[in-house]
Amino acid sequence: MSKRRVVLTGVGAVTPVGNNVDDFWDAVVNGKTGVARLKAFDPTPFVSQIAAEIKDFDESKFLTSKQIKRLDPFVKYAIAAAKMAAEDAGFDLETLGKERAGVYIGSGIGGLHTVESEHKKYLEASDESRAASRMSPFLIPMLIVNMASGLVSIELGFRGPNSSVVTACATGSHSIGDAFRLIQRGDADVMAAGGTEAAITKMGFGGFCALKALSTRNDAPEKASRPFDRERDGFIMGEGAAVCMLEELEHAKKRGARIYCEMAGYGMSGDAYHMTAPDPSGDGAMRCMRYALDDAGLNTEDIDYINAHGTSTLLNDKVETSSIKSVFGDYAYKVAVSSTKGVTGHLLGATGAAEIIACAKAITEKVIPPTINYEVPDPDCDLDYTPNEARQKDVRAAISNSLGFGGHNVTLVVKRYNG
Repeated sequence: MSKRRVVLTGVGAVTPVGNNVDDFWDAVVNGKTGVARLKAFDPTPFVSQIAAEIKDFDESKFLTSKQIKRLDPFVKYAIAAAKMAAEDAGFDLETLGKERAGVYIGSGIGGLHTVESEHKKYLEASDESRAASRMSPFLIPMLIVNMASGLVSIELGFRGPNSSVVTACATGSHSIGDAFRLIQRGDADVMAAGGTEAAITKMGFGGFCALKALSTRNDAPEKASRPFDRERDGFIMGEGAAVCMLEELEHAKKRGARIYCEMAGYGMSGDAYHMTAPDPSGDGAMRCMRYALDDAGLNTEDIDYINAHGTSTLLNDKVETSSIKSVFGDYAYKVAVSSTKGVTGHLLGATGAAEIIACAKAITEKVIPPTINYEVPDPDCDLDYTPNEARQKDVRAAISNSLGFGGHNVTLVVKRYNG
């Protein structure tokens, strides 16, 4: 069976550097970071005290007053991003064949705000019986990961395939890749796909602090996320959502859709190595990139830009660099690489979806976004990371890597649509 072609026709995002794609892209290209001292709660007890938080998000633009009370932030962000993506795609939701339109949105952690607030109610009750009666009847639907996908389908009326994935930092990329496959094989014509996260709570933040995974550059938050720089000391926790509208090519052409790029390849692998650390050999990341390039039918020299996972952690950046060199050979030193996490922080389950939007914009705008805060070269990280300044370039094809806790690896390939 021949594979159907899939294009990206709409994008939406809620991020620490803007609550729409235009603001997000402007910040990414111009290196305007969203990292600052944490404001959601007093971070003084924690070893890390900085994060990339959502700012000035007006949920009333996307949600009813009832929804605002009943939904966890990770679901609110997903609905907002999906509605923006549907509008950007130019869908007429009255005439769209909704049985052929589906949703695939995941989250790495889910409703942590709800878990903490409801558990606090339980602990503060005077006895067990009162504790049970104080719990919200919406507790379970507020916290479960699949509710982001479920409620987006309700909001948009999409009645096709509806699922969600949980693969830590690879979630958004897996979601887009799986949705891509569904359209390719004919199970849907349209898919809203991406990831969402809202885990900056005392428990979520404290957990990553306990892992010693976060940067402790508290005196200079704007310099803390520094992918591939020798002075990197950990990632910056972020939050938000990003959703892409994927569409079968002929379906998009028939309605005269604007096309950002073509989805070309999807590769995934498992490290089978460690709960949180990447395999030092880089085998999983290498295989993942090779699978995606083979799936796209492209050679390494066809790739003009690599949006790296680039978390600003010691091991990830080193291993990803060596993996790129193993796959791309001598060409690894000629291809532009960057990590946008210096600007956005690490959006966890949403990060892969935000970064494929960055790749799509790189293609349409002919701009390679920079890796900000790259100041001290690391001998183990010796590629062209597009340091500190965006670069004009005609991008024919780009890849995006996502590497998650548990050894989940994803590579997506997008390319310029040429008619």
